[in-house]
Amino acid sequence: MNQVLVVEDEEVIRNALKRLLERHDYQVSEAGTVKESLEKYDMDNFDVIISDLRLPGAPGTDLIKATKTPVLIMTSYSSIRSAIDSMKMGAVDYIAKPFEHNEIIETISKIIREHSREEKPASNEEEHEPPVHGMIGSCPQMMELFRRIRKVAQTNSTVLINGESGTGKELVARAIHNLSSRQDQEMISVNCAAIPENLIESELFGHEKGAFTGATATRTGLVEAANASTLFLDEIGELPLEAQARLLRVLQENEIRKVGSVQSKKVDVRLVAATHRDLKQLVVDGNFREDLYYRINVMTLLIPPLKERGNDILELADAILQRTCTRLKTPMMQFSDSASRAIASYTWPGNVRELENAIERAVVLAEGHEIGEELLAIDNEAGKAALESSQPEQPTPAEPIEELSLEDYFQRFVLEHQDTMNETQLAKKLGISRKCLWERRQRFGIPRKKKQAV
Repeated sequence: MNQVLVVEDEEVIRNALKRLLERHDYQVSEAGTVKESLEKYDMDNFDVIISDLRLPGAPGTDLIKATKTPVLIMTSYSSIRSAIDSMKMGAVDYIAKPFEHNEIIETISKIIREHSREEKPASNEEEHEPPVHGMIGSCPQMMELFRRIRKVAQTNSTVLINGESGTGKELVARAIHNLSSRQDQEMISVNCAAIPENLIESELFGHEKGAFTGATATRTGLVEAANASTLFLDEIGELPLEAQARLLRVLQENEIRKVGSVQSKKVDVRLVAATHRDLKQLVVDGNFREDLYYRINVMTLLIPPLKERGNDILELADAILQRTCTRLKTPMMQFSDSASRAIASYTWPGNVRELENAIERAVVLAEGHEIGEELLAIDNEAGKAALESSQPEQPTPAEPIEELSLEDYFQRFVLEHQDTMNETQLAKKLGISRKCLWERRQRFGIPRKKKQAV
């Protein structure tokens, strides 16, 4: 019998939900707060946890961090924002009160079914095998990324991949497709930045003969070609507004309409999008539709830049070196101590792509079995200067900074300086990207200062 924990402070709702679940052969435990749940039960013993979002004390989302058991969030404060925030924090799904009895029973059944399917192949070997072919990493950020890839791949949810250029966004998209139920179909990849603006609607959605000058025949678009498969839109922030409106229709209505046609056609497409840009800022600037932004920003995966991945850099460099030697059919080589230090200390603005290029160039130029620092052609002085300039100013001795956590320091710094600094300056002083600054604002609930009307 499946074990369910219901965390709800309203006793009437809690009891009604318990009776409903027990009628469907679930064994139900109950609690009124997060604290009570953690004190009374072992969270990992349940098959699913159903929790209200707003509870006395800690919110229901705090249970996500406390267990590997899937957490279903329910709330009477139904909104896109709370749904997105809950699922970003790791909630397996979201349901709004009041809900239909059949709706919650079907949702719970689906969660338990999918979660048990995820756990079956979790052998020790697979747990340590990255789900992304060609992507290596064991730092906490990458392990969390791999965990999320496995999780979202089992759903049909739209996924947004955020990451700097060269971090491997397409590798992640392909991993999601290959681990999904659509793996038998070919994934369709589109780089939105590589298609001329006047052709992108025709390329994506197709066109009828005579729809415009040069349209000499009817053409099937790439969205239709991805029917029953996955459509990967790289650099989605480059889509023109007209194409964004058509894409929104695909996501809302599951149908497309070719350029020049009056008829629509149903499609079954799973969208995975990627960008290195701050889509929220594009919305503010009027360059990206807000309704489309919320449609694609349901499940977000963040790929950390190489400079934030610690010892992964050297592990990755060794793997790339061996792979490059094999591909170029040269004797196996190794890095000198000075080369390893240079690799570890460089900021790698071009990320993995830049690392691969530097290593391939060094392998081609090397005359022995060891690659020295000079062959990598790394401008480490410039890299160090950039790194130093990005660090926040050290606090004066009078400030008791040692008593602050990093989260406390971030919040205090932003609140104290956002009146005199713009977002770029704040990010630079904190040593993070503008995108990271925006994400942390969202996490800590610190809104940006609105510009004063002139």
